[in-house]
Amino acid sequence: MFGFFKAGKKPSPETVAAPGSAASPEPATAVEAASQPARLGWAQRLKAGLAKTRQVLNTPVGELFRRHPQIDEALYAELEEILLTADVGVEATDDLLDSLRQRVKRDRLTDSAQLRDALKDLLLALLAPLEAPLDVSRARPFVIMLAGVNGAGKTTTIGKLAKRFQAEGRSVLLAAGDTFRAAAREQLMVWAERNQVEVVGGQGSDPAAVIFDAVQSARARGIDVVLADTAGRLPTQLHLMEEIRKVRRVIQKADPTAPHEVLLVLDANTGQNALAQVKAFDAAIQVTGLVLTKLDGTAKGGVIAALARRPGHTGAPIPVRYIGVGEGLDDLAPFRAREFVDALFGD
Repeated sequence: MFGFFKAGKKPSPETVAAPGSAASPEPATAVEAASQPARLGWAQRLKAGLAKTRQVLNTPVGELFRRHPQIDEALYAELEEILLTADVGVEATDDLLDSLRQRVKRDRLTDSAQLRDALKDLLLALLAPLEAPLDVSRARPFVIMLAGVNGAGKTTTIGKLAKRFQAEGRSVLLAAGDTFRAAAREQLMVWAERNQVEVVGGQGSDPAAVIFDAVQSARARGIDVVLADTAGRLPTQLHLMEEIRKVRRVIQKADPTAPHEVLLVLDANTGQNALAQVKAFDAAIQVTGLVLTKLDGTAKGGVIAALARRPGHTGAPIPVRYIGVGEGLDDLAPFRAREFVDALFGD
């Protein structure tokens, strides 16, 4: 029913792009851009990628402190507005301001310029629990199931993860679990060609069966990591949410310990709507990690602070495993709280 596909002729952009939707997944040009060598180090690319969010958050904060040399209620009120504009979210904003007031009182701060460093420290403390690098050595094959809404960047994320795991010396197999979208398998094969890996898939087949077959094949062949794609879906599409529950159940039939990681891919441009996506997908498939993509194209990067305030099914915030700041293969990296905060504040 299913087969192994090696990358052959690269599909044209018309073939690769999802038809009829402005929110369609990545076109072939994204894959081509990803093949270009990185010209800057990760810290520089991260800083550049957060430029829009930094302009919303850090620049107004600096101007605010210059306008208010003394710490007063007017300063707190304006700072609240700045944080909300950066999509930090109401709960996280309240937490930060409450902690900032306590810090001012405890350390007897009087100069508003001191608040920038205090705010940075508090934001770092808020985000630190989200930092939890993914360890794929816990099982073989280590099965990673990826989910998300249409256009969030799942396919690009799979390509970048395949490159990363291969660079670590691990073998990778891709499972084309998005069996309904006409160009889904072709898109995955473009990434497979870039990474020289194989794809298991069958167009029109049951997605759970495709991924089951991929896990079985990976075990038989001694593959280290399976990256299982799933079709994009909205949390409101209840029949599709039930389908993805089935995918998870069937994976467990292939390997009772799998999936070992369930990654939810979030487009940073969605801002606070990301919280609703996390809640719905976590309830359906028990999300174990997040990937925040397209931070370079949004001023809403503060949503990561809101994610830190939302517990998952375990009662703790769901870790942000990776963040993406561009289309290049190296523009996806593990989330590190201090790096992120430094880049956000331009340090």
